Amino acid sequence: MKIVILGATGQTGQYLVNQALQQGHAVTAVARNPGKLSVHHENLKVVEADIFSEDSLKPHFSGQDVVMSCLGFPASFFSPVTGYSRSMNSVVGAMREARVNRIITMTSWYTEPNSGVQSPYLIRFLLLPMIRSVLTNMHEMEQFLQKTEDINWTVVRPPGLKNLPASAQEFLTHEGYFVPDGSGSSAGRGDVARFMLSLLSTNAWVKKGVAIITK
Repeated sequence: MKIVILGATGQTGQYLVNQALQQGHAVTAVARNPGKLSVHHENLKVVEADIFSEDSLKPHFSGQDVVMSCLGFPASFFSPVTGYSRSMNSVVGAMREARVNRIITMTSWYTEPNSGVQSPYLIRFLLLPMIRSVLTNMHEMEQFLQKTEDINWTVVRPPGLKNLPASAQEFLTHEGYFVPDGSGSSAGRGDVARFMLSLLSTNAWVKKGVAIITK
């Protein structure tokens, strides 16, 4: 497949780029600073673009099969986080112009404001308040996608991320904001990339949000 990867220079994005190339896909990696991506491959094209500009993205989306996003934006205590919703608005606009209708994007467990009420004490009262600005904007982005009728989106929701390569472990999945029987509170970035790529061969999670964790 021909895949555009957004956030390609981030930690999860680099796993996604490498695994996609290993699987034989043709990858266009969109980056604000292309020099940060050290991978070189005959099936890899690295381009510079502004993720907040529909016109900047559109030429790189033309002729592609799917857009995959690992974009991330830091938490802020002093101002609302807007990067997720602003970038997705531009991405979807560029997709429509380029006639690409499939996107797989990554958010997190507990994006919905009330979904963490039964989470462990430290997560509920320490971690979630610290990253609430990020989760709120992720949720706004998810709601934006839910309102699109012409885009075949999937939102992948992992728990806390660890910088670990892909494993061979099975995934536990749940259509919701967390995995109820998931015993762990983290997932390897390589496994998140592995799950995102597995969605290219199935329609099981089209127009759905799926929480994941490895067994």
